[in-house]
Amino acid sequence: MRSHKQSLQTCALGFFAVCAAVTITGCAKESKADPVAEAPPKVADQVEHVGETGSIKVDHPEQFPVVEAATYTATSELNVTGAVAADISRAVPVISLASGRIIEIHAKLGDSVTKGQLLLKVQSADIAQAYSDYRQAKADEVLSKAQLDRSAILLEKGAIAQKDYEVALDTDEKAKVTVETTLEHLKVLGSDPAHPTAIVDIFAPISGIITDQQVTNAAGTQGLASPNPFTISDLSQIWIICDVFENDLKSVRLGEFADVRLNAYPDRIFKGKISNIGPVMDPNIRTAKVRLEMANPGIMRIGMFVTATFHGSDKQTHAMVPATAILHLHDRDWVYEPAGEKAFRRVEVSGGKMLPSNMQEVITGLAPGDHVVSNALILQNSTEQ
Repeated sequence: MRSHKQSLQTCALGFFAVCAAVTITGCAKESKADPVAEAPPKVADQVEHVGETGSIKVDHPEQFPVVEAATYTATSELNVTGAVAADISRAVPVISLASGRIIEIHAKLGDSVTKGQLLLKVQSADIAQAYSDYRQAKADEVLSKAQLDRSAILLEKGAIAQKDYEVALDTDEKAKVTVETTLEHLKVLGSDPAHPTAIVDIFAPISGIITDQQVTNAAGTQGLASPNPFTISDLSQIWIICDVFENDLKSVRLGEFADVRLNAYPDRIFKGKISNIGPVMDPNIRTAKVRLEMANPGIMRIGMFVTATFHGSDKQTHAMVPATAILHLHDRDWVYEPAGEKAFRRVEVSGGKMLPSNMQEVITGLAPGDHVVSNALILQNSTEQ
């Protein structure tokens, strides 16, 4: 009996435990927050894209002030690229007429040298042979002079005929010519007859920069048959070589000046005179070589890239807007124009050069009198956010 009562108590406790668990679970379910219901109310978008690509609609257009494009009148301009080159007429090769082996080099590529400076020494068999010929000629001259003096005495005493004296006189004259010829040969080879040696010194013919070197120590040279050991260029005057397309040649005229800008010094402008327009067109890209000549300000180096601006005679009228109104995006220029109530439309333009007072020229895509947003970047950022 007692055991039966304990069983009833155990069942009652289990029932109450199940009921408590169900109650707790139900409360937990009821207390779980609804993320949708508890989310903060959604704020209305400030910027909304409309159907047309590049057009947007805003709630407060007064936040994006609009300005009117002004008129900018200027002469036509042509911008081309080019490179700095040496003036060929001021490039002088250094040559050695004597063949032989180079034993000393006293300058190298890129060095600045002065006229008469020692550049290299050549050990030459040609010099040795020339000295040998010169000494033999001098000896023959002494002998012929002695024979002529003796013939004169004998002729005076009637010991020889007149023709024998004339032969001796002719031999003496030929000996003098041989001496003069061998002496000149030594001088041409660059040797000093007063200091006989097989080594010849090669000196700089002009002052300038060594722009080419074709020799090294212990190398051989075959005189005029070999490449020039050095080339010295006077870079006080340089050339600017530009490529101009066939359709743009009307903007280039001989004798006029062009503005030259270096990529290395974009804030400086130099003047170059048009001295030549190439008579032959490149058949592949249809361009002609245009040469500008100018004094080197000391910062131009051979091979530097430049931008040359040629000024035409025709007047052109373009639009002018604040520089902040032009947005540079994806390698293109854009402006925002009003497109009805609370809407703006993005329009592609071609930005030109910067003007005073933080203004910028617009070459295409916008006309004077058109209205644009004064700060396109702020509107673009609002669109992205």
